[in-house]
Amino acid sequence: MKKFLYACCMLPLFACATLKQAPIDRKALTERNNPHINSFDSLSSLSVGNGEFAYTVDATGLQTFPNRYTQGVPLGTQSQWGWHSFANPNNYLHSETLKNYNFRGKEEPYSTQFNEPGRPKEAAEWFRTNPHRLHLGIIGFELNDPSDYNSISNIKQELQLWKGKIVSQFQLAGKQILVETSCHPTKDAICAHIVSTTHTGIKFHFPYPSGGHSDDGCDWNNNDKHSTTLISQTENSALLERKIDETIYYVSVQWEGKASLIEKEKNYFVLQPTTDDFSFSAAFSTNKPSEKLPQTSDMQLAAENYWNSFWTKGGAVDFSKCKDKRAPELERRVVLSQYLLAIQCAGSVPPQETGLTYNSWFGKFHLEMIWWHEAQFALWGRSELLERTLDWYNKAYPIAKEIAQRQGFQGARWMKMTDPSGVEAPSKVGSFLIWQQPHLIYLAELVYRSHPSQEVLDKYAKLIDETAKFMFSFATYEQLEGRYVLKGAIPAQETLRASETVNPPFELSYWYFAMNTAQKWRERMGLKRNLQWDEMIDKLSPLAYQDKLYLAAETATDTYKDIRFTSDHMAVLGALGILPKCPLVRTDYMQNTLNWIWDNWNWGKTWGWDYPMTAMNAARLGDGEKAVGALLMDKRTNTYLPNGHNYQDTRLRIYLPGNGGLLTAISMMCAGWDGNKIKNPGFPKDGNWNVQWEGLQPMP
Repeated sequence: MKKFLYACCMLPLFACATLKQAPIDRKALTERNNPHINSFDSLSSLSVGNGEFAYTVDATGLQTFPNRYTQGVPLGTQSQWGWHSFANPNNYLHSETLKNYNFRGKEEPYSTQFNEPGRPKEAAEWFRTNPHRLHLGIIGFELNDPSDYNSISNIKQELQLWKGKIVSQFQLAGKQILVETSCHPTKDAICAHIVSTTHTGIKFHFPYPSGGHSDDGCDWNNNDKHSTTLISQTENSALLERKIDETIYYVSVQWEGKASLIEKEKNYFVLQPTTDDFSFSAAFSTNKPSEKLPQTSDMQLAAENYWNSFWTKGGAVDFSKCKDKRAPELERRVVLSQYLLAIQCAGSVPPQETGLTYNSWFGKFHLEMIWWHEAQFALWGRSELLERTLDWYNKAYPIAKEIAQRQGFQGARWMKMTDPSGVEAPSKVGSFLIWQQPHLIYLAELVYRSHPSQEVLDKYAKLIDETAKFMFSFATYEQLEGRYVLKGAIPAQETLRASETVNPPFELSYWYFAMNTAQKWRERMGLKRNLQWDEMIDKLSPLAYQDKLYLAAETATDTYKDIRFTSDHMAVLGALGILPKCPLVRTDYMQNTLNWIWDNWNWGKTWGWDYPMTAMNAARLGDGEKAVGALLMDKRTNTYLPNGHNYQDTRLRIYLPGNGGLLTAISMMCAGWDGNKIKNPGFPKDGNWNVQWEGLQPMP
C-alpha cells in the first residue's frame, strides 16, 4: 500500500519532469546555419572579427578582388581605433558650425549644416567629414590579373560559426587551394592557413582614405599622399609602418614556411611563399609592436575557444520544432545576427551602422542607434559586451555637458553623430534629435537587471543623473495647460520638422520611462526622489490622437492624409513595444494604430529596425501573428543576405541596427517582459510555433 501511495505521489513529479525542456543542442543549432557561398556574389562576403576589429573576405577567403565587392558588401579591414583627418589649413573651428534657433523663447546654438556658401558651410563640411574611419589595408592573393575573378572556379566556402573560421576551397588554373581564415579574439590580427601547390603570393595593398560618405574608404589614386615603410624584417616576419598625413599605424606580418616579402610598388608589398603548406598572420596597431604574434595554429585555437564559449553561454533560441515553414529562415537570421553583432558592434566605442565592414556617414556612429545595436547583448545574457561600449560615455561626457550648457539646459545632452572623440558632427537633422538621450538610462538599467550590484550602480549613476537633468530641463512647462510638452526637436520619425513639432509620441513615452528609471536609480543609491522630476512625470502630456488613432505628433493633425507622416519610421509604435505600458498610452488606441499602419503604411520607405519595432508593439498587444509577420515581411529593407546582413538599398547594403532589433524582438517574444505570464508571448498560439529557448532576459 505504501509503495502504491508513493507511486501516486510521484506521478505528478514525473509528469512535470517530462514537460521540462531538454537543453538546446547549441552546436547543432549553430552549425546548421553556417553560411555556404559558391560564387563571387558581391553581397555575400564573409567576415571574421572580435568587436574591436573585423576583416571581410571574398570567396577566396582573403581580399583578392576588392573591386568586385565595392558596390556590394565591401572587403573591409577596420578597427575601432583606426581614424584619420584630412589637413585643416584654413583652421576651421567647431564653433563656426553653430547656428542659433529659438524654440522656447531663447537662443539655442546647434551644430548644423549650412545651405549658403561661405566659411560656416565649409567648416561644417570639414567637421562632418573629419575624422573618418580608415580601411587599414587589403590582404589578398596576388594574381596576374587582379580583376579576373573568372580564373577562380569550383568555389566551396563556409563560415564555421562554432569555430569563428572561414574555410574556402576553390581552384586556380585547375589547381586546388584551401584557405582557413580566423581572427584572434583579443588582438587586431588575422591569420590564414593556405594549402596550395600554386604558391600564389599574398598582397598587402594600402589605400589612401577617401573621406567618402558611404564607401569602402579606399582612394587608390593618391599614392603619393601616404607611405608604407618596411622598418624591420627577419626570416619569417616583417614590420610595416603606415603614415597617412598625421596618422601613423603599424602592420606586423609573420609567416610559417619559406617566403620572402618584396615591395612591388609604393604602398604595395607581396609575400611570396615557396611551400605547399603555408600560414601567415597580420596584426594592426597604433603603437609599434614589441612582441611576436602567436603561431597560426595557436590563433586558430584561441578563436575556436572564444566562439565555443560564445555560443555555449548566453541565450539561444531553437526553431527546429516549429511547424511553420517560415521558422528555418527566422532561425537563420537570429543565429547569424548574433555572430555579426558580436564581431561588428561589441567594441570600445559605439558602432557605426555598417559596423567594421565599410563606411557609412564617414565611418561615424549614431548614438540614437546604439539601443538597436546593443540592447540585445544584455537581453541575450551577454551584458559584458554591452558594457565594453558604455564606458565610452564617460569619455564623451564633458562634450555632452558643454552641448547642454551652450543651449541653456542642465545636465548632459548626448550628441547624435560623432566619433571616438565625442565631437558633435554638424547635421541638419541629427543635431535636433532627442531620442538618443534616454538610451543610456535604458541600457544601464538592462546591465543592472543582468547584474544587480553596487558596482554597477556606482559605474553609471552619475551619467544617468546628468542625462535625466537634461531631460527634465528640456521639457517645457505650459502654465495654462498645466502640463509638460516636448518641442523644438526632430523626432525619431525624421520626416517631421523641429520648428513645428510638439509632443511626438515615442519621445513622450520614452521621457516617462527614462525619468521613472532615473528615480529608481536615485533610490538604489540611497538618495531621495527628485520631486521636480516626479512632478514632470505626473504632468507629461498624454499621446495625442484623432479618431482613436495616435498621431505622429500633437501638431501632425494630418497624420493619416500627408505622405510625410506615413513614411520613414512608424515611431508611434515604439511608445508601446520598445517601452512598457505607461499612463500616457491607451492600449485600444494603440491597437487601432497598429492595424492602420499594417494596412496603409508606405513600407517601401522604412528602415530595417522598423520591422522588429512593429513586432515588439504587436507582441505587447498580444498579436503574435503580426509580430512574426513583421519580422518576416517580404520587403526590401527587411531582406537578410546569405551572410546574415540586413540589406537596405544601394547605399546601405548592410544595416546592423536591423540585426540588433531582430534579436531584441525575438528575446521579448520568447522571454516576455515584466509582469508577463504567458509562455512565448510574441508567437502565435496555433500550434505551429513551438519555440525552444534558454538564457534570455525579459524586457522592462
